[in-house]
Amino acid sequence: MKIGIDGNEANVEKPVGVSVYTLNLLYYFNNQSNSDLRFEVFLKNKPGTNLPSETDFFKYKVVKPDFLWSQISLPLKLKLASIIDIFFSPAHYAPRFYNDKLVVTIHDLSYYYYPLDFLKRDLYKLMNWTKYSVKKAKKIIAVSESTKKDIVKFLDVPKNKIKVIYNGFEKKEANTKGQIKRLITSPYILYVGTLQPRKNLKTLIYAYSYFKKNNREFKLVIAGKKGWLYENILNEVKSLGLVNEILFMDFVNDEKLINLYKNAFCLVLPSFYEGFGIPPLEAMSYHCPVICSDTSSLPEVVGDAALLFDPKSKDELIKCFNSLKNSEDLRIKLIEKGKMRIKKFSWKKCAKETLDILINTANQ
Repeated sequence: MKIGIDGNEANVEKPVGVSVYTLNLLYYFNNQSNSDLRFEVFLKNKPGTNLPSETDFFKYKVVKPDFLWSQISLPLKLKLASIIDIFFSPAHYAPRFYNDKLVVTIHDLSYYYYPLDFLKRDLYKLMNWTKYSVKKAKKIIAVSESTKKDIVKFLDVPKNKIKVIYNGFEKKEANTKGQIKRLITSPYILYVGTLQPRKNLKTLIYAYSYFKKNNREFKLVIAGKKGWLYENILNEVKSLGLVNEILFMDFVNDEKLINLYKNAFCLVLPSFYEGFGIPPLEAMSYHCPVICSDTSSLPEVVGDAALLFDPKSKDELIKCFNSLKNSEDLRIKLIEKGKMRIKKFSWKKCAKETLDILINTANQ
């Protein structure tokens, strides 16, 4: 059997989100490849050094040109020069005009809830190309029950066509020996993620500004790439006079991220919508208490191992801050529950279930 894969999401210098998902799947597939199970990974550009190495049974194929790649270049290549048993698209977009067996992963449908958060060009592709992909797919993978419900609701897909496979998680270890020096010496609240409107950073910033009135030593640390409309977030910080109190660290490498988790007062994920949400699991693995919104997939991910709040209410978030600050017992309880919670998720489990879907669908 030969499985074709769109590997572009993994072929990036700084993988986050869907890129991490795709990269972990590729490493598992690479380890499982053999003479009876072959993989052909299609790319726009030559494979980067972070991708798994080629073997006799795991190959990369660069397809040009990269303009409208999934709509023209890849479909032509598949039709003219490649014989595969099934094709896997790990991130929404399936090759156009592809009429053979296909599996696609849908991570979230946030653009239906927050269309103004997206560039018009990107919104068009997400709306139309995703709709085409789920229609053509033999099987759809959703990364949470929340995402599955949205697929049924917005894309009119029967439930039995969708399989929920949770994203994985794997604790990363720092490459340092001995005592790790704190990056931030003050106590701080941590946010990890892209800077964009649906992440609801304004509520976090407002809640922090009130919490800080009685806890002046606290900083707010925001670690993540600048996304769509991030300027509005920076403007709020300036208007509240918090430029010197809120630290924007942009994208941070694994070593720095681990340091931030280990020394944070707590992680806060205030998003209005998440298809899954890996930062809470990362935080739990480093004994960092988690506070997150009670919407979309987040309650599925954190279970009872986090404090939940209405993302529209800064008062509820302030209450969470104060509860955690005033109760060491609560802090210990959340840390212990977090240790147990992360055991439910692994990239190996995610990848194995995904490969099973691909093989079973190919054999149907």
